[in-house]
Amino acid sequence: MGAKTALLVYADGDAAELLRNARSLDPVATDALVARTNPDGAEPTGETGTLADYVYPDEGSVYAGCFPGVSVLCDRQVMVDRPSQLPPHLLEPGRGRRVVLHAMHSVTDWFAYAIWENGTLVRSLSLSPDEGIVEDIGDRLAFEEPFWAGEHPVTRTPGWPNQSPYPLPFHPLVLGGEAALRALLGFVREGRRLTDDLDAHEVPLARYRVPVTEEFTREELEEFLRTHKRTRYTFNADGALVPIED
Repeated sequence: MGAKTALLVYADGDAAELLRNARSLDPVATDALVARTNPDGAEPTGETGTLADYVYPDEGSVYAGCFPGVSVLCDRQVMVDRPSQLPPHLLEPGRGRRVVLHAMHSVTDWFAYAIWENGTLVRSLSLSPDEGIVEDIGDRLAFEEPFWAGEHPVTRTPGWPNQSPYPLPFHPLVLGGEAALRALLGFVREGRRLTDDLDAHEVPLARYRVPVTEEFTREELEEFLRTHKRTRYTFNADGALVPIED
């Protein structure tokens, strides 16, 4: 599973419904949004892409689009361990609106999402198998309940010795990659696409060049690799998620 997202959506209501009509990008409003959320500078490139392709932009790039009632920002800045600590300059464009954050990274099996209503955080969840539940604020939404109820357990590979139980009642990327993304924004990154799902290839975005953030030092990288184990997953014949033993 290679799913990664770094999404922040500002909406005047239901983001998923508004995105269904997001076809004609407002370039002036989009320039303004990227400038506000990237105070260190952002340069329009004249290049375009789609929401399907750039939910996790390349380093040094931001993709964005402003449409009637909804604005989309694909920016690695939003990938914070605790969504409640999202920098104010990223929330400011959402004043008086609903703001939805969706972020996940397959290398560490981390997923986080959050919702703000009129500037107030109403739900935040961040978790990974290594760190456990990093943040859990507000009431769980309906799409979460089957996962917490144990209906989507991670099944260990039969026949492999010394397998410890998965540290969470579900896999974060399964919750984030299909259930949460569909419930919050109306489409999926990986997994089964349903008839009613938004076609994210139809939502245009503009690319901007932004300063590259400071790289990890060698010591920080070595510490990360020492304290984190990468696990790859696949689906077995029954549709259950199982780890691939290298």
